[in-house]
Amino acid sequence: MASKPIPKSRKDFAHFTTIQTRWMDNDVYGHVNNVNYYSYFDTVVNSHLIDQGALDIQNSPVIGLVVETKCNYFASFAFPQKIEAGLAVTKVGSSSVVYEIGLFHEGEDTCAAQGHFIHVYVDRATNKPTPLPATLKDVVHALTL
Repeated sequence: MASKPIPKSRKDFAHFTTIQTRWMDNDVYGHVNNVNYYSYFDTVVNSHLIDQGALDIQNSPVIGLVVETKCNYFASFAFPQKIEAGLAVTKVGSSSVVYEIGLFHEGEDTCAAQGHFIHVYVDRATNKPTPLPATLKDVVHALTL
């Protein structure tokens, strides 16, 4: 049996983005449904890549495909709340990146949820793995701690 995960703190992340929960994120139990956490992961990773000029979603010849994602939940969110999403990189391969994401309540030091997100970068036209472009390498290396 795997050991129980321990919530990470803000110091474990290199970049933060604020995400506003939406009305539709809540489920019938009155909190954000678990599937939405993966959308938040996708949002923090891709918005950072776009903001840093490492990804042009319409024209980049190289795109990232998710091959694995995981989330551990420690505390819930509900609409209307702002989530402070932390981002770090733990591994950079020749064509892949392992992103770590932590979702925090405003002002809190420990994660309410955390997980990872693995992108394999592929040629947009062929869907075959391809080496990371230099700009993308620079952006993801800046996220390593």
